[in-house]
Amino acid sequence: MKNLKIQFYKNQEEKPEKTITIPLSALQIIGQLLPKRAKSALDKEGINLAQCKDLAKEKGLVGTLIEIEDPTEKMVISIE
Repeated sequence: MKNLKIQFYKNQEEKPEKTITIPLSALQIIGQLLPKRAKSALDKEGINLAQCKDLAKEKGLVGTLIEIEDPTEKMVISIE
């Protein structure tokens, strides 16, 4: 089973401060369960979880989908 993984990094650390792993099969209902920080980060960047699921199914993508970084933190969204 493929998973959508969202990782949050602080201050250019190599290990993530927080990781959220979501089975692709649950993406359509998971929006209500995500922490506020994860939701706001995704919304801020215009990322729609349902579209990530559709894209993964159609294209068979695996690996990093998007990486958002500023001087103090980084967010990586990938399919594994």
